[in-house]
Order: sequence, then C-alpha cells, then structure tokens
Amino acid sequence: MDHTRRKTIIDVGRHAGVSTKTVSRVFNDAPHVSDSIRQRVLAAAAALNYHPNVMAQALVRRRSHMIGLVYENPSPSYVTELQMGVLHRLRDERYRLVVIPVESIADRAGEVVSLLRSAALDGVVLAPPASDNPRILDDLAAAGIRFARITPNRLLDAGPSNIVDDVTAAREIAAHVIGLGHRDIAIIKGDPTHASSDARLLGYSQAFYAAGVIMRPEWIEQGLFTRESGQIAAARLLAGSRRPTAILAQNDEMAVGALMVARERGLSVPQDLSIAGFDDSDVARIAWPPLTTVRQPVFEMAQAAADMVIAQLEGTSFQMRRDHAHELILGGSTAPPAG
Repeated sequence: MDHTRRKTIIDVGRHAGVSTKTVSRVFNDAPHVSDSIRQRVLAAAAALNYHPNVMAQALVRRRSHMIGLVYENPSPSYVTELQMGVLHRLRDERYRLVVIPVESIADRAGEVVSLLRSAALDGVVLAPPASDNPRILDDLAAAGIRFARITPNRLLDAGPSNIVDDVTAAREIAAHVIGLGHRDIAIIKGDPTHASSDARLLGYSQAFYAAGVIMRPEWIEQGLFTRESGQIAAARLLAGSRRPTAILAQNDEMAVGALMVARERGLSVPQDLSIAGFDDSDVARIAWPPLTTVRQPVFEMAQAAADMVIAQLEGTSFQMRRDHAHELILGGSTAPPAG
C-alpha cells in the first residue's frame, strides 16, 4: 500500500466496510445514519488520517462554514483578544474563522457586506465601530447574513449583542482618580468614529460633576486609540506652564503613549503624574508601572458573539442580549497628587 498517497473517501469506505455514499452521508451530517455506522466511519477516518474536503462539503450543503470577524480597532492586544475568543468557541466546531480588518469603517461601511458576500461567509462577528454602524446592520439584514455584535453603544435592539456599560465603567475609573485627590485631570479621547469614545467621555463627565471637578476643554485632547496618538496628545497636555496631575486615557494603548511622554520629560509615574487607561489589555500588564485600567472581558464577549452566530446557523435558541461585567483594575500608575 502507498502510505504517501492522500487518502480518499473510497479508502475510508473500504476501511469501515461501508459504501462511499454512506461515508459521504456521515461527513455531511445527513439524517438516518445509525450511531454505530457513524462511529465506524469516523474511526476509519481517524485511522487513515483522512480529513474531509471543506470546499466540497460547502458545495453540497450550500454552506461555507466560515465565520467572519470584522474589526477596525488598531490596538494589537485588543484584536488578539477578539480573535482568540472567537477561535476558542470554534475550536470543536466545523466552522472556521476569516479575519476581516477594515481600515476605516466610517468610510467603507457601504462595502463591508459586499465583501462578506463575496467571501461566501455564513455569519459574522462585528467588533466596534462596525457593531454600531447602521448601514452595516441594515445591509446584513437585507442580505440575510447572521451576525452578532460586540459592545455596541447604539441601536441596542438591532441584533444579537454583547454589552459592557462603558458609561458606568468610565465613571468608576474617573471617580477613583478623583478619590485619590486629583482635581487637575486631563483626558485623551478615543477615535471619534467609535461610539465608545462618547460613552466614556460621558462617564468621565458624570464623575467630574458629582465631585464638583471642572472638566477643562483645554485639557481634553483627541486621540485615535493608538499609542502614537496617545503620545501626541500627552505631549500637548504636558507642554503648558500648568500641567495636569492626572490623565485619563480612553484605552490602554494611548495610556502607554502618555506614559512614554511622561518619562521623556523626566516625570515619575505616579509620583508626578497619574495615568489611567481602559480595556485591561496585555499592554496594561507589561507596562511599568502596570496601568490602572478597566477590564473589559473582550475574550469572553468574542466567544459569546461567536456562540450567537453559530446558534443562528444551527437553529438553536440563544439570548439576544448578554450583559458582561467590567472590573476596575488598580495598577501602579495612579496615586494621590504630590503635596
């Protein structure tokens, strides 16, 4: 026997003592196949190291068994958590992940669903800001593509969603910084096309108002959720004759950018300047000092979103909305202001 030849469905049938048609029915999950026959075929396939042709199965079932992940967020650690969460849910499934990064959801919203259709995807997980984009949501519904959303802040009833309360989380981390005694607090905002940026700013403002702290417009800088934008924003904030004693950055990447600028200017964190982030991504834990931040369960939300998509494709019941808890993580990057 030629052990180097790639095994076929015929080999599996011979090894199991059944017809090739029966083998095909097993691998295509056809009804009316007994458990004993199914187990014999699967055992034969394992013994021969045979793997069914996914594309051929897709033609038979009119399914690609591919699920997409659409994202824009430039934070590498955030994207990694998204991918790992979806992959973990798909680990024991026949579905495969197709990663679809989009440089600007706001500019290319009208192209996204066409891209998904051309890739013949069965379903898609939408990360922000795609999860908040009404054009994408409408186009998906019209195309009949199953989807689930991660942390939308708008149109919460527009489809299966995994929710984190950005407003409350931002209010809590701002209240923590205020509670340390800070009153001169600056803010680095995230990408303005992401609804979470507005939600987190609202949370900050609620904490400021409750404590009687003034939110100074000149101490609010625009960022883009990238480390570089955090550096640029922090350089502006620390260039004035009067500098803030604390910076609230709307994600960890920008907070690390601010941390780098503080060091370049000879400032000690947190003795001279407190810095807080948001997300509790990997970069928050490897930064020095480790960041005070808010943990969003990105891995768990991605896993849950993939579960929602699979449930729709398999016709099983699922919750349309899952609320996920956030957690304030107290690192070494915040402390009471000097003096």
